[in-house]
Amino acid sequence: MKLNKESYLNKLKGCFIGKNIGGTIGGPYEGRREMLDVKGFITSKGEPLPNDDLDLQLVWLQAVEDEGPQHIDSETLGQYWQSFITPYWNEYGICKTNMGRGIMPSVAGDMENNVWKHSNGAWIRTEIWASLCPGAIDTAVKYAIEDAIVDHGVGEGTAAAAFVAALESAAYFESDIEKLIDIGLAKIDPDSRLHSTIALVRKEFYAGKDYATVRNEVVELNKDIGDGWFQAPNNIAFVVIGLLYGKGDFKKSMITAVNCGDDTDCTAATVGSILGIILGADKIPEDWKEYIGDRIITCSINRGISFRFANTITDLVNRISAQAPYCLYANKDKVEIVDGETEISEEERTSFLKEFAKDDERDSIRALRYSLKANTFKTRTGPLTTIVTYKDGVYCKAGDTKTLEVMFTNNIKAYGNENHEAKVEVILPKGMTCREDKKEVFLPCWTPMSVMAYSECISFDIEINEPTATAETVLLKITVKPRGKQYFIPVKFLRK
Repeated sequence: MKLNKESYLNKLKGCFIGKNIGGTIGGPYEGRREMLDVKGFITSKGEPLPNDDLDLQLVWLQAVEDEGPQHIDSETLGQYWQSFITPYWNEYGICKTNMGRGIMPSVAGDMENNVWKHSNGAWIRTEIWASLCPGAIDTAVKYAIEDAIVDHGVGEGTAAAAFVAALESAAYFESDIEKLIDIGLAKIDPDSRLHSTIALVRKEFYAGKDYATVRNEVVELNKDIGDGWFQAPNNIAFVVIGLLYGKGDFKKSMITAVNCGDDTDCTAATVGSILGIILGADKIPEDWKEYIGDRIITCSINRGISFRFANTITDLVNRISAQAPYCLYANKDKVEIVDGETEISEEERTSFLKEFAKDDERDSIRALRYSLKANTFKTRTGPLTTIVTYKDGVYCKAGDTKTLEVMFTNNIKAYGNENHEAKVEVILPKGMTCREDKKEVFLPCWTPMSVMAYSECISFDIEINEPTATAETVLLKITVKPRGKQYFIPVKFLRK
């Protein structure tokens, strides 16, 4: 695939102008749960409202610039959360508190987060991943999931991030709203609440129902999830309502989404970014572009320890576009940003509709695929990625038996196509015992005849005699043969 550079820059700028417009129009009504009658801006001209939807993406851009795209995963992003992102509300506060207690993402996003892991905090910040990976849909989805699991674990909020990132990445090549929705749906679990909610919206839209009626049906469907408030299935549905009923009209689409209520800054901003990509900056209504201006106003990041965050849409676009070629190259994506014409074959368009990670044996995607389950985290340990599951949760008390499950994926693309053996030893604190504390496991290499570049799952049953502290650390010592390298992974248990 080839994407014309001028077209890419126009769409990229449209994406973030649309984001800023939508956040400013919708911001004053955030949290209103009734149908609204918004007409447009009520803020002062040239004064975009601050919005965490955009703020967090400034932090992620700095992470990409500082760490390189090949090192962006939930573990790295979790560190940037703790360093640069200030809010402690809802899922933001839960994940930061859990990480502060030594719990790794994505366990930090699952733990004590039964309501907010289904909420909106992740899908609202996906434009950065889509724009770094235009047309490289599975890579955009991979980054969006790595981002989302930090504060949403494996909840509906993570599915929503995958849906939106896929749709936005595809929008750099595809302008048909219906096809874009199909692409987003292809990347999420068909049994998820998000999938069924979007299906309801589309069915009722095709049946000719007015958007207010459909909006109310959505609210009724999802009232059991956090009473529907600030939850991803509802608000993604409002985005889809805006896109379908707006019929490509930038203003009508955004206002329709806002008037559905709830997380209005997020829904309007996402509609704005999607249509901004499709239309490009030059086709966004001039009066709204002029009204919002170029500035970015932040409210959720710690500028006292970094002065490099973008202050304008222009700066943001320049910096993202500078990183995009490296991101595509590092992920081995066959997308080029070129001076010539945009080119995409029918086969490549069809591939957009493949299930996420279907037949994709890239190291990072394979490891992510096997780690997407509750109470599970992964960490790269040289030629292997180690995946650890707390089978019975993080908390322990005297008399418990806690099981840790461990498996590995083979990082063959970086370290060569070779088999490995891993010896796992459990090093326990006082008050814990394990009858069998050493095990070995074999990791096959990848071949075209067999894609099983991962190990069997081994488990350790740890008996809790009497915890001596509020938090206890079990060390997993990983010895990789034949290289002889050793790695230590701390696994934190919390006392009930």
